[in-house]
Amino acid sequence: MILTTTPSIEGKNITGYIGIVTGEVITGVNFVKDFFAGIRDFVGGRSQSYEEELIRAKNEALYELETRAKQMGANAVVGVDIDYEVLGQNGSMLMVSASGTAVTIE
Repeated sequence: MILTTTPSIEGKNITGYIGIVTGEVITGVNFVKDFFAGIRDFVGGRSQSYEEELIRAKNEALYELETRAKQMGANAVVGVDIDYEVLGQNGSMLMVSASGTAVTIE
């Protein structure tokens, strides 16, 4: 299945627009990661543990998007958009959502 941020797929004809499709992941951020990320914030540098968590959550959201698009009968998704949001009172939850238009292509 092709997932693309563009509204069309070069070299492919869109034969049908099925509808909006989404994939969402909400994950908790663990205390140890928070602690070491706080130290990184204080001394500077990148937080590898948070970056890995963001990548994992993004990949899971895209997998959900693809799975739902297949269930709808699509073989591609165009106009994919990925959003990140921090949830919870202490910002201890991360939500990643992916959305796009499920389509059929030749």
